[in-house]
Amino acid sequence: MTTTDERTTTAATTDEQSPEAAWAAWHAEREQGLTGEHGWLTLVALRFLSGTPQSIPGLPGEWWADADGAHVRATADEGLLAWDTRTGREASQTPLDGQHTVVVPEAGSTLAALGADGVAAEVALRTGRYLVRVRDPKAPARTGFTGVPTYAYDPSWVLDAPVRWFDEPRPTLVRAAQPGLRHHVRVVGEVDVVRDGQSATLAVTGQQAGTGSVLFSDTTQDTAEWRVVSLPPVDEAAGGRAAADRAAPGHAADGLPSTVRLDLNRAINFPAAFSDYGTCPRPVDSNHLSFPVTAGEKAPR
Repeated sequence: MTTTDERTTTAATTDEQSPEAAWAAWHAEREQGLTGEHGWLTLVALRFLSGTPQSIPGLPGEWWADADGAHVRATADEGLLAWDTRTGREASQTPLDGQHTVVVPEAGSTLAALGADGVAAEVALRTGRYLVRVRDPKAPARTGFTGVPTYAYDPSWVLDAPVRWFDEPRPTLVRAAQPGLRHHVRVVGEVDVVRDGQSATLAVTGQQAGTGSVLFSDTTQDTAEWRVVSLPPVDEAAGGRAAADRAAPGHAADGLPSTVRLDLNRAINFPAAFSDYGTCPRPVDSNHLSFPVTAGEKAPR
């Protein structure tokens, strides 16, 4: 399962693959990752928890939250199985008869319980509030999935873009897909995107300088409200060279690259594009391109 920081996986690129073939393999892997039994296509409900026990449609038991975590209370005849993927606890083989508690960090989540027909309860903490999302393998978005629409691969959208890494990450607060929620992100640098004489400087978010992701919006009409593209790891961007060899033209004095390869063919949708129940971060407010990015994934619905 992935969380707020969810990203796509990257298919290996061999010397024999053309860039277009490598993209096609990556895209196939991306789609496969969406269709898991409790993946992002299975979200069917979201309910914020309060201190008062409440029932949640599609799930057994009564659910509530307090300073000690998120809780569910159920009887054995309801058939709810306690689970906690964050701590590595597997789903119980015996129905819960009593109370089950899980604790997750801000922006984290866990699959906390398993009900009938494989329906799972995901517990997450967002902006200090616990919530439960219902993940149903029979969700129409999953059973009816025929693929994510995309633009055709276009090598002109593979940009070698100037980047400036910050000495220290800059904590930044951004909005979320759900009204009222906020995400704390770390801006680790900024990258210049230039296309047909138009340019914009976009924030790079991540854990440390040298890698990260760019969340952005643009002026296309057939894409999601915002998308994300991941930067290649430093070693990949540097052609596999050791750090000691990177202090050369095109690389900053500290060994980090001064340009990054921004492949907008690999711009993907966040879970919120597939469901009304995503809590995904929005881009930094300034991360808008005033021209259409006709590359990467289109709106899936």
